[in-house]
Amino acid sequence: MVTRHTWSVRTRLTLIAITVAALSGLILTVVATLSLYNLAGGFQAREIGDATLETLNLTLRGRLPAVLPPRTSGGIQVLDPRGRVVSSTPNLYGAPRIAEFLPPPGSIRTFRESCDLPRFPGRCMVVATFRIHQPDGDWIVYSADDVVPWYVHPGLFTIIVGTYLLLVTLTGFGVHHAVTRVLVPVNAIRSELAEITATDLGRRVPVPPAWDEIRQLAMTINQTLDRLEAAAEQQRRFTSDASHDLRSPLTAMRAQVEEALHYPEDTDWKAKAHEMLTSLDRLQAIVSDLLMLARLDSGASAFAEPVDLSRLCEEELGRRKRGVKVVRELRSGVTVTGDRLRLARLLTNLMDNAQRHAASRITVSVAAHGDTAVLEVLDDGAGIARDQRDVVFRRFTRLDASRNRDAGGTGLGLPIAREIAEAHGGTLTLEDSPQGARFVLRLPLNR
Repeated sequence: MVTRHTWSVRTRLTLIAITVAALSGLILTVVATLSLYNLAGGFQAREIGDATLETLNLTLRGRLPAVLPPRTSGGIQVLDPRGRVVSSTPNLYGAPRIAEFLPPPGSIRTFRESCDLPRFPGRCMVVATFRIHQPDGDWIVYSADDVVPWYVHPGLFTIIVGTYLLLVTLTGFGVHHAVTRVLVPVNAIRSELAEITATDLGRRVPVPPAWDEIRQLAMTINQTLDRLEAAAEQQRRFTSDASHDLRSPLTAMRAQVEEALHYPEDTDWKAKAHEMLTSLDRLQAIVSDLLMLARLDSGASAFAEPVDLSRLCEEELGRRKRGVKVVRELRSGVTVTGDRLRLARLLTNLMDNAQRHAASRITVSVAAHGDTAVLEVLDDGAGIARDQRDVVFRRFTRLDASRNRDAGGTGLGLPIAREIAEAHGGTLTLEDSPQGARFVLRLPLNR
């Protein structure tokens, strides 16, 4: 069974256009018919009035002939004060009076419509009756004409209806043709997009030359495909890097186990266990970071509460092992809204990175600037080149110097820190400093 839900856009728009045109045309047809009917009725009333006035003039001047010239389709009769027909049009000559009603007392004229006049069987007539006051009595003039039908005239009504049907047909055909032309580039875009999703994300849909909504749609689709291709490429790199970083500790553990199995008598099993624990710690760190990124990527809601950044830094820095000197420049009263555990993870990741690269000192500062809370972590290491500042926030990215100094890093700490900052409506950037790397976290203050 075909329902409206299965109809194409072309069919639906055509039907809507035809329906609107039909309703509009019907209203216009009714209005035009009623207007013509009123015009015809007014014209008929003037005709009857003119014919009657001419007859009255002849009567008053005493020049009334026995046979009047035909002026209306029904005819005219003049009755003397005795009720005798003394003058009429040829079609009523010798016929009895066509009506019995008279103008009401005090009135000289009246109009009536009747469909049962004996002289006009099967016809509906409008009869005008006029009273003429004369010295010898009242004279009566009857003037009859056919009632104007609601359609005024068959030929005229046929023209109106024909024009109405022609306009509806032309509207439907025009809309169908126009929608078909409009949908040609849409169909091309749809076909190309279907092939792109099935084969190659590097292809793009055709962009129509006209600057219209279809061109904007094509451009938006291509922009979406650009982002999709970039996301897919990032996902491939992420998967490749994750596989490589997960494979490294597994390979190390496998080599250690195989070596111990080949030379069981020469193996220091306790030392070997400690070596494997190191690989397991690295593996656990990678898996933990991956789970954190998955939660951040999914947009999982975090617990929001007022967090004093200075107190948070005091507590987290107090728990850390003192490898290098940490200088604290923490102003009290700097409060933000966020997840305390995630903000602590952000600080821990920044401190882990700073500790791996610092020569002798790390400076941690918290302050408020306007409506923004600012946390800075500065080390006195070799620093990071300007062209590498965005690279360090990419997942599984570890610069060569970092790899040489610390083989245990996962390459996910800084990306996780930036994701946490952005989830809190803030930013994490790497900015200029006289020496070392200076990471700056900016979050909205809790007012």
